[in-house]
Amino acid sequence: MSRRVVCLRHGQTLWNVERRFQGHTDIPLDETGAAQAARAAGLLAYLRPDMIVSSDLQRALHTARALGGVTGLDVAVDKDLRERGGGEWEGLTREQISTGWPREFAAWEAPGGEDVADVAERVSAAVRRWAARLEPDGLLVVVSHGAAIRLGVAKLMGLPQEHWPALGGLGNCSWSVLEEGRKGWRLLEHNAGTLPEPVQSDDSPEATRT
Repeated sequence: MSRRVVCLRHGQTLWNVERRFQGHTDIPLDETGAAQAARAAGLLAYLRPDMIVSSDLQRALHTARALGGVTGLDVAVDKDLRERGGGEWEGLTREQISTGWPREFAAWEAPGGEDVADVAERVSAAVRRWAARLEPDGLLVVVSHGAAIRLGVAKLMGLPQEHWPALGGLGNCSWSVLEEGRKGWRLLEHNAGTLPEPVQSDDSPEATRT
């Protein structure tokens, strides 16, 4: 019996479609995103989760509450599951960023934004904190954001930072599944729930390329 964690990315927003960096900006789901959340909820409910915890940003919280409505579970909120802060880039398109900050764009380091190591640490610590509340065979659903999930998963798996880009991005309302083993957390599934498609996220170009 092993604890499992499903890390679910939120549904689509208008800024996803427009390829804008969202970061901590509190953007709602669009109509497509709400439908994606409902579909994911119907699928994930079959796993019979024991607990749901979400980022406090409404695009994640709306997605989490869709699952809560199907399962009857309350949704806990944890600010540490927020997306990577984008500093001066929030609200800007990829094209605007690459034109205005070519050097920073190449490194995907936003002026005034969060360092990837800090994001990985806060997200992985939050996942560990909530997973510790599970029974030995329990299932936790964490609803968060593309870059936050990828970085948190990489940290939980113990990957050296130079290997973090080896994990690809997540599509809207796609998920990754982690299982706690004797030697730590291991990745069972990544970017599951949809057929391969372009990923629009606040993640690095390398992680989102298809």
